[in-house]
Amino acid sequence: AATWIGITLLGGIGAVARVELGAAVAARVGRIWSGTLAVNLLGAFALGLVTGLDLADGPRKLIALGFLGAFTTFSTWMFEADLQRSRRDTAALLAGALALGLLAVWLGRETAALI
Repeated sequence: AATWIGITLLGGIGAVARVELGAAVAARVGRIWSGTLAVNLLGAFALGLVTGLDLADGPRKLIALGFLGAFTTFSTWMFEADLQRSRRDTAALLAGALALGLLAVWLGRETAALI
């Protein structure tokens, strides 16, 4: 029960962090999708780091499922991609974000290997 309560609490914190960081980046860069992209890339890197570290099951669940699960957002990414003016822009945004996300996870795991 304690793990589920922790996941719930960290999920709330992750969701608030996503909204705040995403809005700050989007306001600074001026693109609707830039905040979500920044948050998702940071979350992908952090997930790679967490999975690459030798953490016990409980803390790994709290961080990966709780905080990072709420911090990153697939639904907002899809919604913002759909708002693009052309299909070519949407496809490029989605493909680029996916490639960068996979790279971020890999970099996180590689960083964890150095720790």
